[in-house]
Amino acid sequence: MLSTSLTPSQETGKLQIMHLKRFWEKSLLKREGKIINGEFKEEWRFDKILMSALGLGLEQTTVYLFETVPGFEEFEDWIIKTAGMPASENIARYNNELGGRNLLNEDIPDVLSDEQLKFWDQNGYLILKNAVSKKDCDETIDIICQSIKINREEPGTWYQHHVSQQGIMVQLFQHPLIQKNREAVIVRKAYEQLWGRTDLWCTADRVGFNPPETDEWKFPGPDLHWDVSLSLPIPFGLQGILYLADTASNQGALTVVPGFQNRIENWISELPAGANPRQQDLHALGSFPIAADAGDFIIWHQALPHGSSPNTSQKPRFVQYMNYETLNFSEAEEWI
Repeated sequence: MLSTSLTPSQETGKLQIMHLKRFWEKSLLKREGKIINGEFKEEWRFDKILMSALGLGLEQTTVYLFETVPGFEEFEDWIIKTAGMPASENIARYNNELGGRNLLNEDIPDVLSDEQLKFWDQNGYLILKNAVSKKDCDETIDIICQSIKINREEPGTWYQHHVSQQGIMVQLFQHPLIQKNREAVIVRKAYEQLWGRTDLWCTADRVGFNPPETDEWKFPGPDLHWDVSLSLPIPFGLQGILYLADTASNQGALTVVPGFQNRIENWISELPAGANPRQQDLHALGSFPIAADAGDFIIWHQALPHGSSPNTSQKPRFVQYMNYETLNFSEAEEWI
């Protein structure tokens, strides 16, 4: 138990954004074991969207805090150095939403056709064609290659592990072009239409590199899984991925179980008593690898089992993970 109370969320530093000092303090207390897992769980959404407002990856920030243990002013300096000075409109908007004043009230976009919406209702995913230009995709791939010291055209360079790689994930969060991709108009509007609201925050997520399998290197996962608690009912939520290169179905493509958002409750309720839904053969449910072109963006319902797949082609898969979320997004009390 804490012997002293935490800094109020309303207290700010030189960046003038609420909750940041409290987040910093909580992080250091967790590092010292003075905050137990699950404590302040109700603030998780504030923490996560705070990172979105600042253009920071949550994992990226947590690693920095745990490894460096900075003072608060040093932490603010690192934020500016890493992601730039936060946009004043993001600071104002976050402070307002944290205080319960949602000032973003715009008309819901109407960019998805009736045919797309029907496909979404049936399958729980959509492919937005040409969401990002081929030129920007190629340049983003160049940025990834430079970051992890590989050559896109030289397979001999693909398997030299770089410190920023975590399996097929690459811890690259900030770059002007990566941010430009996140701001693709059709992507945001599609998210807003599916959510039925415009007060969405774009997350600062990672990029990905999945090379072909060899005798020495095998796909490390993640295989089919969920990133949400399976406590029923599962709340509405979305996830997304941008293909930076043409991706065939055997090229490590995103794999989902189409339409499972419509039958997950029945499936879970029919499992034998004590069975762990995460340990079932999820591919047997009807997994499907999604082939698409460079610049295509795939959105899927979070109730779909999803994951990458082994790359048995001759070319690597390059992707960028992107998502839009709300500050008051509901989450289950219990993780199942």
